[in-house]
This record gives sequence, structure tokens and C-alpha cells, in this order.
Amino acid sequence: MPESSSSDLHGNAPDHSPVALLLIDVVNDLDFEGSEALLEHALPMADRIAELKRRARAANVPVVYVNDNFGQWRSDFEATVEHCLKDGVPGEPIVRLLAPDERDYFVLKPKHSGFYTTSLDLLLNHIGAKTLVLTGMAGDICILFTAGDAYLRDYKLVIPRDCIASNTVEENEAALKLMAKVVKADTRPSEEIDFAALMR
Repeated sequence: MPESSSSDLHGNAPDHSPVALLLIDVVNDLDFEGSEALLEHALPMADRIAELKRRARAANVPVVYVNDNFGQWRSDFEATVEHCLKDGVPGEPIVRLLAPDERDYFVLKPKHSGFYTTSLDLLLNHIGAKTLVLTGMAGDICILFTAGDAYLRDYKLVIPRDCIASNTVEENEAALKLMAKVVKADTRPSEEIDFAALMR
């Protein structure tokens, strides 16, 4: 009997991998009061995520952008990317480094957690992911909430300490310590992540 088209998400998720790389809220104009502090830490983070994404691609690890909908229920992810690249916003350098391409997946989220009322769990289950590599911002808010929800769903977590950013180093370190303790996250630096080993 032929497999139902609904079982493969209508062909929209062709990848199969035990590992997925998540980029959380990296497509962000950072055009809000107080964003300067976050931008300072996010710029070096973006360089390291770009390299991690390159290595993930080489290992055939799928990349999922999990992005805020900025309070707009009619949000269009492509329009958000275009806005960040063309409207002279503070977050442009980060989005230029990390702009998605046609091979990437994306999920829009209305709240802090990437799992809350989104299709993320459905997508990851279809891909077969058991280990999630979380990157992005802010470490003490959206990464933290997403990590907690992932842990409740029995995902193994890798959160490279140099690939998340918060408003301050102290807030970022506190979030990393909490995630290492409570959700058993592996917080080694990105250069130490071996995708081939994670996939085994």
C-alpha cells in the first residue's frame, strides 16, 4: 500500500537525521530600545553560528530557523529576512551572515519557546531528530524556554556556549549553567562539536 502523502509532510521535509541544528531568533532587526547590548554580543556569536551551520551542512544535518513572529500573526518569514537586509536596521550584519537559503526549514513562534503552539515538534519528529543543537538569542530567554520544552520532550541538547548571546555576559553564563544543570545540556564550545559523532 503506498505511503500516505501526509506521513511525509507532503514532501516538504525530505531530510532524515538524528541531529538538527536550530537557529533561534537570528533573523531579527534588533531595532528596539536596549538592543545595543545584545547586538554587541550577537555579532561574534553570528560568526561562530555561520561556521557551525557550514559544518552541519557538510555533515547533512538539517538546519531549522525558529523565529519570532514579532507579534504579527500575518508574519512572512521571507519578508522579515528582506526587511532585515534592506532597511538599514541594526541587526542587518547578523542576518547577512546567517540568512537562510532554500534548503533550510523555518518555524515561526508567537512566544519565547520554539515549541509553544508551533509545528516544530512535528517537523523534528518527521526528520527523526533526537539531538538538538540550539543556537541564537537571547540565551537567557528564548534559548532557555526552548531548551526546557525540548527537554520535556526527551530531546538530547547541545547548546554551544559561544553560539548563544544575551544582553550581558553574566546573564548568558547564568543561563548556560542553569541549562547544563537542569536540562543536562552539553555546553561545549562550537569548535568541539563533532556532528558525525552526534549522529552516531
